[in-house]
Order: sequence, then C-alpha cells, then structure tokens
Amino acid sequence: MNFSLTMSPSDLLLLLPEILLTSWLCLVLIVDFSFPRLPNEQLAYLSIAGLVATLGCLAWFDIAGITGTLFANMFVLDRMALFFKMFIVGSTILIILASIDYIHRFKFFRGEYYFLIVMSALGMMFMASANDLLSVFVTLEFSTFGFYVLVAYLREDMASNEAGIKFFILGVFAAGLLAYGISLVYGETGKLVFSDMKAAQATPGLAIGFLLIFGALGFKIGAVPFHSWIPDTYHGSPTPVTAFLSIAPKGAAFAILLRMFFVALATFKPIWVLLLVAASILSMTYGNIVAIAQKNMKRLLAYSGIAQIGNVLIGLAAGTKMGSDAMLFYLLTYLFANLGAWAIIIAVSEAIGSEEIDDYSGLGRRSPFLAFSMLIFLLSLAGVPPLAGFIGKLYIFVAAMKEGLYTLITVGLINIVISMYYYLIVVKKMYISEPHDPSPLKVSNPIKAVVYVCLAGTLVIGIYPQPFTDWVVSAVLMFSHLADPTASLPVPPAIIPFGG
Repeated sequence: MNFSLTMSPSDLLLLLPEILLTSWLCLVLIVDFSFPRLPNEQLAYLSIAGLVATLGCLAWFDIAGITGTLFANMFVLDRMALFFKMFIVGSTILIILASIDYIHRFKFFRGEYYFLIVMSALGMMFMASANDLLSVFVTLEFSTFGFYVLVAYLREDMASNEAGIKFFILGVFAAGLLAYGISLVYGETGKLVFSDMKAAQATPGLAIGFLLIFGALGFKIGAVPFHSWIPDTYHGSPTPVTAFLSIAPKGAAFAILLRMFFVALATFKPIWVLLLVAASILSMTYGNIVAIAQKNMKRLLAYSGIAQIGNVLIGLAAGTKMGSDAMLFYLLTYLFANLGAWAIIIAVSEAIGSEEIDDYSGLGRRSPFLAFSMLIFLLSLAGVPPLAGFIGKLYIFVAAMKEGLYTLITVGLINIVISMYYYLIVVKKMYISEPHDPSPLKVSNPIKAVVYVCLAGTLVIGIYPQPFTDWVVSAVLMFSHLADPTASLPVPPAIIPFGG
C-alpha cells in the first residue's frame, strides 16, 4: 500500500471540519489558561461557537456534495461520514448546554472539562471517516481518552471513582481485543482497508479476528454481552458525561460497523447476520427485563439504552440498503428522545438533589413542563405514535421483515411491551403519586433550550419524517447494491414516505 502525506489544497478541504475544530480546541485552551477568572459559562459558549461553526461546515459539505478520500483510502469523506459527524457534533452542542449549570456542583473544576468533551467529539469525527483497521484503532482510542477522565471527574465521589476505574479497565481490555483482532485479520488478508478485503477467503483466523473486532466495538455500543461497564459507569459519572456516553460514541461505532459488515464482510452476510440477530435479541431482552427492577433514573436509562441498541442492531442484521437507512433514521430519533430525557434528569437532580424514581412523584404538579417533556421522550423511546420513535421502530421492523427475520421482529415487538411497563412506572410517579415536596421546580435557560430542541426533533420527525428519511437514504447510497430494487414499504407514500 502506497502512503503519502503530500496533500493538495483540495485534499486539505476534506479535512476542513476537523482542522477547524482542532484550531478551536487550541483557542479554548489558550483562553482558559490566559483568563483563569473567566466565567465557566463564557468558556462553554466559546466551545459551542466552535462546534456550531464545525456543524455549519459539515452541512455545507453535505449540501454541496463534497466527498473524497485521503491517505490511500484510510480516511474517507462520504455522505454517511458527514451524517455521523453532524450527529456527533450536534449531540456535543446539546451536552455542553446541559453542562452549564451542572458544573457548579463540581468541587474541582477546570476549563479542561469542555476541552475533553470537544476532544472526544473530534476523535469520534475521525472514527466516522475511518476506512481501514489501523485508523479504526487510532481514532477509537483517541475518542476514548477523554472519557477516561470525564467519567471519574467527580474526584471526591466514590461512585464516580469506581465508574472511572471500571470504564478504564474494561476499555483497555476492549482495546486489546481490537488490536489482537486487527493483527489476525491483517495476518490472514495482508489488507487493512475495508474495500480491499472483499475478496478475502474465509479462514478460522479471519473469523476470529473479526469476532474480536466486533467485541471491541460491541463494548463501545454497549451490546450484550459487552455491556457490563454501562450500569455502574452511567450511575457514577457526572450526568452530562453519562448523556454524552449514551449517544455519541454509539453513533461513531455504528459508522465503523456499517463499513465493516457491508463492505469488508459483504460476501459473508449469511454468517454475520446470525451473529447480529443473536446480539440484538440478547440486548433487547436483557436490557428491558433488568430495567424493570431499577429504582434510579440513570440506571433505568442505562438498561433502556442497552435495549435500544438491540433495536438498532435489527437494521444492521437486515444487511440491506433499507436496513442501513433504518439504522441511521433510528439513531436520529434516539438522539432527541434520549438526550431530552437526560436533560430532564439533570434539571430534576439540580432542583431536588436526587436521581431516584420515587423522587419524581408529583413532578406533573411541581413542573408541568418537565413532566410533559419526560412523558414525550419516554413514549418516543417506547415507540408510541405519532412520535419519532414509532417511525424509527416501524422503519427498522419493515427492513427486517423484507429479509424474513420474523423471529427477530417478534422478539422486538414483545420487548416494546416490556419497555412500556417500566416507562409507564415513571409516568405514574410523575402524574399520579403525591409529591414529597409541593414547591415548584426552577429550570435554567440552557436546560430549557436543550429540552425544547429535543422536543422539536421528537415531534417533527414523528409527524413529518419525509426530509429526514430523504437525508438518511442519501447518506448511505454507497450501499445501493445491497437493496432489493423492488423493495418498498407497504404503506402509502403520503403517510410514511420512506426511501431506499
């Protein structure tokens, strides 16, 4: 493989979003060190300004159709990479907004908090463009370094320290699995770029190598049986960090999984479909059943997130263009509902100092806005129409139905019913149970902004999904060869106009 660092101005253009965000990271550090008395809020808004500029640059790339490859196809900028980069940057903006008031509870705070969040986002942006196993390893570890510090940021909190240690140990173990898997794959094929592996012959070493890589990425997305770090890490971490962990790394990991299964392993589809079906069933079932017994909101959403990953894996298991469309669309719906729910947890925790479900009793009287918003987000996560989560689940199930994955669909439908049970427990607490303290709750403006954005996304996507389905369909046109040319959704286009 010929590799050269010589780049033309047009090549540098492909790296413009990353260059812009890297430069802004340096600016944030300089400002923080130069003006130590600068209010934390101003540093947060400075970080958001850089992320907004990066998001605008990515949107311009997407509209203008700017694509290309660098470094002997190790770095690829295509519509799918742009989708995931906008997904990551958008979620990072919302997380920083949600952090503005939360950080006041930190006994130890430095401006590096925002630096670490943005640095992790930058690493995940590179993950979205990783097109070979070497860049997958480097970018994945780059994005994870910041989280090692962020998870354990509450230095005087034993739960945060425990979460940090557990996350670090299991993260290093996953990195070892990834490195060993890459070495096996390279040893069997002599290739690192995904597209160069299409003609690889099936061997035991190759199968073991890709299984190890899937295990490492399964750690990132929190799929069963690679989920053991999630409950304690989510519970002990600062809540904004937990919210960030619950969505952005999963999007970046799924970008890699799509390229690995749909490109490098396209010829082995009958084999890896069985693996993904098993992972999906285990994740959905385990996550939903264990969530029933939870008494803490953070742990409930932790297990709910495991179950939601099982839903996303249904689209990946379909192994078709429609399946990839459904995956991206479902992740988009999950972004708004999930982050909105986490924002409300932050708001309630700030007001009453508790994250227990019992303490949400009477929330409908104390803060009708927060209670109504949480109701919308939970119902969307459960897949209730006409919210975004319903359209996402329908898209996923139709894609699976086209491939005859009826067992997977049946298990998925059963798990929707199970999830409704524990989501409605929270709703019962908010609207039926008597409040422990009838005093109204105050909500800060940054949290309100996050909740409003997430409410808008959840409602608009659910009522009028057309622009968003068109976006995800165009984002994965590279997988058109996997589609059934006769495939179409069995619903009138005027109701749910899906493409792909």
